[in-house]
Amino acid sequence: MGRFLSDRRPTIEHMFDNLDESGLLTEMAAAQRGERVAIARRLLAAGRLCQRRMAGVADDDRAQWCIDNWEAVAAEVGAELGVSRGRASSAMNYGIELLERLPRLGVVFASGELDFHVMAAAVFRTGLITDPNVLAKVDTELSRRAVAWNVLSRKRLRGVIDRWVVEFDPAALRAARTVEQERHIEFGEARDGIVEFWGTLRAADAAVLDRRLNELAADVAPEDDRTTAQRRADALVSLAAGGSPGGLPGESGQIVINVLAEAATLSGESETPGFLPGYGTVPPAMLRGLAERATVRPLTPPPLLCAEPRYRPSRTLAQYIRCRDLGCRFPGCDKPAEVCDIDHTVPWEAGGPTHPSNLALLCRAHHLLKTFWTGENGWAEKQFGDGTIVWTAPSGRTYTTRPAGALLFAALAVPTAELTLTARDVSPSVGRTSAMPTRRRTRAAERAARIAWERGLNEARWAADPPPY
Repeated sequence: MGRFLSDRRPTIEHMFDNLDESGLLTEMAAAQRGERVAIARRLLAAGRLCQRRMAGVADDDRAQWCIDNWEAVAAEVGAELGVSRGRASSAMNYGIELLERLPRLGVVFASGELDFHVMAAAVFRTGLITDPNVLAKVDTELSRRAVAWNVLSRKRLRGVIDRWVVEFDPAALRAARTVEQERHIEFGEARDGIVEFWGTLRAADAAVLDRRLNELAADVAPEDDRTTAQRRADALVSLAAGGSPGGLPGESGQIVINVLAEAATLSGESETPGFLPGYGTVPPAMLRGLAERATVRPLTPPPLLCAEPRYRPSRTLAQYIRCRDLGCRFPGCDKPAEVCDIDHTVPWEAGGPTHPSNLALLCRAHHLLKTFWTGENGWAEKQFGDGTIVWTAPSGRTYTTRPAGALLFAALAVPTAELTLTARDVSPSVGRTSAMPTRRRTRAAERAARIAWERGLNEARWAADPPPY
């Protein structure tokens, strides 16, 4: 009897068959050290790239731009790593801090002896130190001791780092955030069409919300067979959407959400799930229930879409682009469609038509980046009929993004016409660059002002109530 091909494939459970228990422990330790070294290399490389790209730009007019030099580097780092602008910017910041402010700690981190969470805490807790000599002293003390802090909890780690900050520069102590400042509401991912959410509120606000939900849950018809818990959940949605006091599920005011689904699923001919952008899949049965009280707007099939003789796409074309892309098409960006602009890949003023093969979603930040950081040594893009976009970075490296909706629904993956476009020069002119939104003050000035403000709070607090020494 022949053997199945799968029998010869390496599997996870067989990866360590040649190791005894001591060998497995050694493997874990080696992997941990390798992971730390890899993280350090990634962050330090991001910081070094930022140093090179930012060198000599202090007097550049773009320092005042909303999408400034830092944002331009973050876009390139994010594209290379496949992460968001925020995460790319964070990597750059850690790298810069280790290279310029805490170089001794950076050496320890790069050796693989230090956990990321210790390094990150050290960078944040020392962020208000402005005197280079003081910072060098703190860096020396931290680099000598930090390895022993890998085992500490977040609270104890904060305490041991602050001990050295206070000794050398009391005004640089980070004030603890109050519980009130930590209030938040967060939503999880959809599971079977249901989403969990959690957060914290002021006690008085929570009491008001709790009582209001009870009132809405009680104000229902006698034949309503929902439980009190279900009525409270539905009432919260109705309250947020401006619906009626009865809190029936699905009632809403002016709030609109879009759920993608195949027509065959709504008719009961298919069990393909739908998709709620930002949350995930929606079960077929739930989709059909939503369709009974929602407005169903069929999409025009891609082959029937053509160029339109105007800059702004029609509602039909715009609806298709938003469903096809589902979010920003810049590499690594995860901004949803509702906060994105519909952008011409080849600009309208450069001869680009308002056609599905020349339109894509970009969040406002990446739209500005693409518009003003273009031309020589800037970003360039090429779109294909199936919505695929190939981006070329200032470094010459290329990144490919594909429309998320087309990956979920075959009908959205049908190519539209393949265009052959030759764009005229679209490098920002002197007059055009004046349209870039600007900052009230540069990023560096903003950071300096924030540090001065926090230090001032500490100095005022201690002037009013001097700490014992």
